[in-house]
Amino acid sequence: AQVHDVAGIMGGEDSGVSETTTDVLLEIAYFDPVRIGATGRKLGLASDARIRFERGVDPDFLDDGLDLLTGLIVELAGGTPTETVRAGSPPSAAKVIAFDPGLTLRLGGVDVDEGEQRRILERLGFTVSAGWPKNPNVTCPLRRHDIEGAADLVEEVVRIHGLDTVASVPLPRTEGVARPTATPQQKLERGLRRAAAASGLNEAITWSFLPEWAAEHFAIDDQALWVLANPISEDLKAMRPSLLPGLLIATKRNADRGAPGSRLFEIGRRYFRAQDGLSDERPTLGIVLAGEKTPRGWKTGKAQSFDAFDAKALALELLEAAGAPTANLMVMGPDSLGPGPQFHPGQSATLRLGPKTVLARFGMLHPATLKAFDVDEPIAAVELFLDAIPARKNAAFARPGFTPPALQAVTRDFAFLVPEALAAGDLVRSVQGADKAAITAVRVFDVFAGTGVPEGHKSLAIEVTLQPGEASFKDAELKAIAEKVVAAAAKLGGELRG
Repeated sequence: AQVHDVAGIMGGEDSGVSETTTDVLLEIAYFDPVRIGATGRKLGLASDARIRFERGVDPDFLDDGLDLLTGLIVELAGGTPTETVRAGSPPSAAKVIAFDPGLTLRLGGVDVDEGEQRRILERLGFTVSAGWPKNPNVTCPLRRHDIEGAADLVEEVVRIHGLDTVASVPLPRTEGVARPTATPQQKLERGLRRAAAASGLNEAITWSFLPEWAAEHFAIDDQALWVLANPISEDLKAMRPSLLPGLLIATKRNADRGAPGSRLFEIGRRYFRAQDGLSDERPTLGIVLAGEKTPRGWKTGKAQSFDAFDAKALALELLEAAGAPTANLMVMGPDSLGPGPQFHPGQSATLRLGPKTVLARFGMLHPATLKAFDVDEPIAAVELFLDAIPARKNAAFARPGFTPPALQAVTRDFAFLVPEALAAGDLVRSVQGADKAAITAVRVFDVFAGTGVPEGHKSLAIEVTLQPGEASFKDAELKAIAEKVVAAAAKLGGELRG
């Protein structure tokens, strides 16, 4: 004994037709949608047959379907049909709904003549009782499994009468100036959307669902995926744990259609399971940079691709627009908190507020990730975790007026020998904190390693901008600030070059 097929869900080898087939058993059946759905989920089988029978078919069409298919077989392949053998009976009790024609105006917002409503329903296959319009009952065709109540009948009448006839009616509102209703989160997302578009990015809107393999590739180890038991499609089965898979799929589609590059961003939600078993939705901004950053030209030479520094610059720019304290952020390499195995370990990092609060991850995607998504070109990516960005303290409705300083700023240059592994950003932050009252800006303008620099070290040259307050700096004050700068660099292993 062996399994011949799973009725209503999946056929088998023995139920197929081959070149040697001479006898065909034609089964025209009505399957219980509830049983088909339960069996399909239990066996983990998804097929066109399951989707069709799970949603319900027309029980009245069984005989017509049998005649139609039998005729096609005889016409195309020949043969002689036998007598019809019947087993069981399909549902024959039609659903009857009490319907008030006045509901069309109350629910649908359009006044349709009662006689016109009756004609519309009858043309759609519904049977209207003789008590119309005072006490009408409407009998639904067996094929209309979607009709549940009177509101569904209103929808049928309105869509045939014409949705364009439904008048636009404003909602009631109180007198005076309306109070702002946008939440801080909505304001944040609106501002980021404008900032991203102003940076040259194109907004994409992708599905919140992904193929299961794509979601698993970006899944977090300690976070279980939300997987649908009855998805619309196998390509939309798992809820996304990251915005990057959907953007990668869109990028691949653009490249297949000849696009030279893609600069896509999306603001949406990532979905996880909370400890209490409920959904944990986290607002996120995702960015994918693919293809040519600058095209080839007589002035620029060969076309240039995006790199990890482009991703970092975008991450910092958008975090600044979101109100994050970018001056206090730490650039930290791969560890247990990120950026994750989906990124190239030598060309990616995270931006953190403290050692454990990750605000963003950026860098080049790992070759294994590109291969999994069938992408042939390097891709830089960014994810900003909007729920981790701290709220602004004492945020006023309007910015204070700008008052330019009365005295001219002073700049001083310093060159330090530092360990080769020291990040330039760490030196900048350390020097900037040496004297917060006087130092307004610090930037790196030169990096050198080679002749004259000890092995295992590099030379970092920085420009420090000092802004005097009520009086110009005196030599002694400038000397004291310089000593603080040197001391700050020394804490990181830096030594002032002679």
